[in-house]
Amino acid sequence: EVEGLTRAGQRALALGDARGALGCFRRALLLSGGTASPWLRRVCAFNLGAAYVESGKPQKGLKFLLQSQPPARGSGEHLEDLYFNVGAAHEGIQDFPKALEYSGCAAGRGGVVQAGGRAGTRVQMGCCYLGMREPARAARCFLEAARSYAAAARPEAAAVALGRASGSMLQSRRFGAAEIAAVLARCRRLCDSIPDPALQGKLYNDIGLGYSQLRVFSLAADSFRQALALCSAQLDHRGEAVVLQNLGAAHNALRSFGTALGWHRRAAALHGALGNRRAQGQCFGNLAYACSRLRNHEAAAENYLHALQAFRDSGDVQGQWQACEGLGTACFHLGDPRKAVEHYKEAL
Repeated sequence: EVEGLTRAGQRALALGDARGALGCFRRALLLSGGTASPWLRRVCAFNLGAAYVESGKPQKGLKFLLQSQPPARGSGEHLEDLYFNVGAAHEGIQDFPKALEYSGCAAGRGGVVQAGGRAGTRVQMGCCYLGMREPARAARCFLEAARSYAAAARPEAAAVALGRASGSMLQSRRFGAAEIAAVLARCRRLCDSIPDPALQGKLYNDIGLGYSQLRVFSLAADSFRQALALCSAQLDHRGEAVVLQNLGAAHNALRSFGTALGWHRRAAALHGALGNRRAQGQCFGNLAYACSRLRNHEAAAENYLHALQAFRDSGDVQGQWQACEGLGTACFHLGDPRKAVEHYKEAL
């Protein structure tokens, strides 16, 4: 019966039914208490603990994972999965030093751990270093993970690890632009071989953001266009709104203001339909800026007013002063210095 419940729990986990899995594993652990096998009780405690961690309850998971430890480390039992999950539980409760300690134990279990397992441990360690605000060390962990995933013929996981690596490299400011661009290019090449269009779209958007931070706006815009096609095909309206906003901002940076207008309008309309007032305000602000650069100051003033109202509705004070400052500039160009002064004072 314990074996049957364990198999049912594993099936439920594979199908994303965390509640069903937890029920099976809890029942299996209860039944294992009536057997004469300490090993079976440890296995059941491990399954329940790992399921709690996976379902976002690391504190509960840690309690059962610690019960699953063998009495002696030299017991011959395979401990890699245990160390990995205990590390994940500590990461979940933001005890990053302890999480790193267990992740290091999992990584150091010799050649028993396969390439994919090593990569997962490196990703876990990278997330811990990010939690400890050490993005340079996090970046190196993610790069090692990407190499291991590539060796294990897992291009999707390798691309995700490279995306995390580039973000950490940008955050750390210890890497040169050429190094970061090379990682983004590797990630972009892997994207073409990913069969999941939702993941593809997210990665292309992240790559575009990376290129934007490097100020390589032509490659950023190209990546956003690829992300947009994938989001549109998947009817992912939230993702589409975000990508449209990023695409418009990239064209502003490229000084392609006429082209940018269409992207800004579409992004503002879609964010509005989804109820994202703050993001809609940002789109109106970007649209107003493009209008001002095209010397259409009347349209700029109108869109800055829309942005100001959206920022008021969403309580974004920084957005409000930026919109007021833009309104001041638009009014000055429209020959109304008195109103311009009022808006500048409000901005201050």
